[in-house]
Amino acid sequence: MELSDILPLEKWLELEQDIFNRSGLASNVFDPDGIRITDYKEWVNQICPAIKADDRGQSFICAVAHMNIAGMAKGKKSLVIGECDAGLMKLVVPIIVKGECLGVVGACGLLLDDGEVDSFMVNRTIGMEDDKIADLAGGIRRIRSDEVEELGTYITERIKKIVSDFENQGRSST
Repeated sequence: MELSDILPLEKWLELEQDIFNRSGLASNVFDPDGIRITDYKEWVNQICPAIKADDRGQSFICAVAHMNIAGMAKGKKSLVIGECDAGLMKLVVPIIVKGECLGVVGACGLLLDDGEVDSFMVNRTIGMEDDKIADLAGGIRRIRSDEVEELGTYITERIKKIVSDFENQGRSST
């Protein structure tokens, strides 16, 4: 079973857009391998596109953070909030159908209220100079922990409804 079996891609895209509009966080739905299922992309800061433009940044900052936090969310079968190695907030909610994790919803790109960009890690990973990192990270919006928790609850409830509607649809057709 795949994510497109429980909801059309257009509806997953609508969820991604809704999360972005609600929170200002970059949002994507990922399959079990960590691959985005739509091409939706909203940059919420200037440093993320610079990090992702470098293969080392994509591989060793973005992908590693996603796989680690998504792995925790799949294991717990619930929301996990953390940070990528660049210091930006990342939230992941698993999509569990009949005990199987079909993917996750992820949102990221802002700083937690007490967070900061880890310029040392960005420099060591992709070789970007400190002045450039400071310039790109200067305007990153902060998000309070309670806002992140509220968003996580909202996404979790949306996913529960999607899964419930899918499972109930299967029951009503028999």
